[in-house]
Amino acid sequence: MSSSNTHSDSKPQPQEANMALRTHSHSLNNNNNNNNNKYGHGVFGDVYSIIKDMEIDHHNSTLDFQFRLPPLTNFLSREAREFISGALAGAMTKAILAPLETIRTRMVVGVGSKNIAGSFIEVIEQQGWQGLWAGNMINMLRIVPTQAIELATFECVKRAMTSLHHKWEHTEYPKLHIGCINFNLPLSWISPVAVAGAAAGIASTIVCHPLEVLKDRLTVSPEIYPSLGIAIRNIYKDGGVGAFYAGISPTLVGMLPYSTCYYFLYDTMKDSYCQTKNKKSLNRPEMLLIGALAGFTASTISFPLEVARKRLMVGALQGKCPPNMAAALTEVIREEGLKGLYRGWGASCLKVMPSSGITWMFYEAWKDILLVQNGNPF
Repeated sequence: MSSSNTHSDSKPQPQEANMALRTHSHSLNNNNNNNNNKYGHGVFGDVYSIIKDMEIDHHNSTLDFQFRLPPLTNFLSREAREFISGALAGAMTKAILAPLETIRTRMVVGVGSKNIAGSFIEVIEQQGWQGLWAGNMINMLRIVPTQAIELATFECVKRAMTSLHHKWEHTEYPKLHIGCINFNLPLSWISPVAVAGAAAGIASTIVCHPLEVLKDRLTVSPEIYPSLGIAIRNIYKDGGVGAFYAGISPTLVGMLPYSTCYYFLYDTMKDSYCQTKNKKSLNRPEMLLIGALAGFTASTISFPLEVARKRLMVGALQGKCPPNMAAALTEVIREEGLKGLYRGWGASCLKVMPSSGITWMFYEAWKDILLVQNGNPF
C-alpha cells in the first residue's frame, strides 16, 4: 500500500503538467521578446538574431572551436549604419546613371561631340554599348567609399557642430587671448550644416582622389588605359604614388564650394519644406525632388571650377597642363569665351540632378532600414 502510494504520488498530475507547459512556453516567449529587443527589429535584427541562435559554445560541444558573434553594438553604431547606408545608396545610384557620367566627362574635357545626343552616338559607334559604362568598375569602386565617407562625415560633423551651438547658447562663446587682451568669438553665424558639408567634401576627396584619377584616365583614354590593372601600373610607373594625387589641390578647391552648397541647400530646403507643410519628414518623391534641386543649384554655382579641374587633370595627359586653376580658367576663357566655363553644363545637370535626388532617396531609405526601429531612431 505504501509502495503504491509512493508510485502514485510520483506521477505528474494533468493540471501540473499543463501548468509546467504553460510556464515553459511563457519563458520561451519572454526569451524571444528579449532577443528581439536586444538584437533590433526589421530585416537586419531578424537575421542577426538567427545567427546569434546558431552560436556554438565550446563548453557544451564536442567541437574544438568556439563560434560566437561579437555584441551588436560593437559594429552597428549609428555612425557605422550611416556609413553603410551611404555606400549602398552611392553604389545603387551609380549603377543606374553610369552612362550619363561617361557622356558628362567627355563633354567637360572637350572629347568628341559637343552635344549630348552626338556624344551618345559617338561612344556607341566607337566602343559599342559597353562603352557607355567605360570606367564603371572603377566608378563603382570609387563611389562606395566616397559616398560612405562623405555622408557619414556630414552626419557626424553636423551633430557635433549642432551640439556645440547648443552649448554656446547656454554658456560663453570661445575667447581669444592675445597678451592681456581678450576677444569674444561669436560663432553663432557659422552654420553647422555648411561646416559639415565642407568637411564631408574634404574628407572624401582626400581619401578617394586616387580612384577619381583612375576613373578619368579609363574614361578619357581607353586606348592608353584599357584596363584597371594597366592604368594603375602605368600611372605608378610615370609618377609614383604622387601621380595618383595629381590635381588634388584644384579638386579640393572645386569640391569645397560644391559640397558646402549642396549639403546646406538640401538640409535647408528639407527643413523649410517640412515646416511649411507641418510635416516631420519627407516622403520619397519629395526627397528625390529636393535632392535634385540641391544638386542642380550647387553644380551651377561651382561648375566653372569643375571645368578648370578637369582641364588641369586631362591637360597633364597631353603635356600642356596649366600651372594652376586660375591659369586653367584664363585658358578656357581665352579659347572659348565665358560660355566655355559652362561647356558641358547641360550634360552635368542631366547627370547631377537625378544622381543627387536618387542618392538622397536611397540613403534615407537605407537609414530607415538600418537606423530606425519601431519608428524610433536607433
